Amino acid sequence: MTEATENIELKTFEFLKELGADINGTQSIKNFTSVGEELNSLFNGVALRYLSSKSIFELKGKDTLDFLNRIATNSLKNLQKGQLQRTFFTTEKGRIIDLTTVVNFEDYNLLICNKENKDKIYSWISRYIIADDVIINDTQNKYSLLELIGPQANSFITLLTGNGISEMEGNQLKVVDTEGMMFFVLKLFELNGEIKYWLVSDQETGKKLVKYIVENKGPYNFNLVGEDAYNLYRIEKGYPSAPEELNDKYNPHELGLINLVDFNKGCYIGQEIIARLDADQKVQRHLKSVVIDSEINVELPLLLYDKDNNEAGEITSLSYCENNKKTFGLAFVKKAYVENETQLSAKLNGGQSLNVLITNLPIKK
Repeated sequence: MTEATENIELKTFEFLKELGADINGTQSIKNFTSVGEELNSLFNGVALRYLSSKSIFELKGKDTLDFLNRIATNSLKNLQKGQLQRTFFTTEKGRIIDLTTVVNFEDYNLLICNKENKDKIYSWISRYIIADDVIINDTQNKYSLLELIGPQANSFITLLTGNGISEMEGNQLKVVDTEGMMFFVLKLFELNGEIKYWLVSDQETGKKLVKYIVENKGPYNFNLVGEDAYNLYRIEKGYPSAPEELNDKYNPHELGLINLVDFNKGCYIGQEIIARLDADQKVQRHLKSVVIDSEINVELPLLLYDKDNNEAGEITSLSYCENNKKTFGLAFVKKAYVENETQLSAKLNGGQSLNVLITNLPIKK
């Protein structure tokens, strides 16, 4: 990261601190108010997130979409201007490098990935650019990326931008001018089919936009949210995260996201393994919810066992829910144990055994 880029990031975090952000030592946003208030907006209202966990690459060149189509799991070759598509990049063994979003701006494409997997994505794409007319550039902190999420997001975006955006089809984008602020609105389907919005702009416009939204939130159940609340929210919803679930130990089948694999588009890296798993129904593990009746603080991943001490899976994410006085989590569980309300156990330091309940996604409280 260059000195100029570091300065931009520091200025952004200083701006967010003025809005109440508690920034932890790893330069991510813990919270703005309280976890309870922020969760209430996520589940019942509308929440605004600063997506510091994402990185953005620009790809230019006439072969870009054809090239990406050959190395990604989803169909990208015919992605039209103003459209976006989510796709995995996988290894030769069908294991996950990252889950990304590709956005077509006609003259260039944005590839939005998880910051934890940024270097892997850059190296992987660069590795396969040989004779193709494709140039990939790390935008570093050129862009501001905000997310509007929650059941009131559709109505709230209308307040912010007018009727055109909420009526737009999913997986599309539109340029918007609000009070002299020019930015792009991307309408996405969340992994469970719910609608959310990404707001893309330059850094200065992003700051103005955040301030404008906070000052014009109207009667909505609105909050800026940090990663503490969002982490519990995404665990309860069953959304994977990097590096916990989005890494090269797992494949798209195990995540339950095989809808992001196009079996009709032809070859891509990892295609043979993923297709064989699908055809032979040989998926060995599945992502499930876990519920623990106490607050725990353990190093992850944490192995799971059945009553006969056979290894049954591993917990990858955990977060304590103060309202329910339970710890919720995500785990990859072997197929013999995926039935709802299967009882397993985990071993803590000192030999203590911990009861773990396996449940279907999403968690029902």
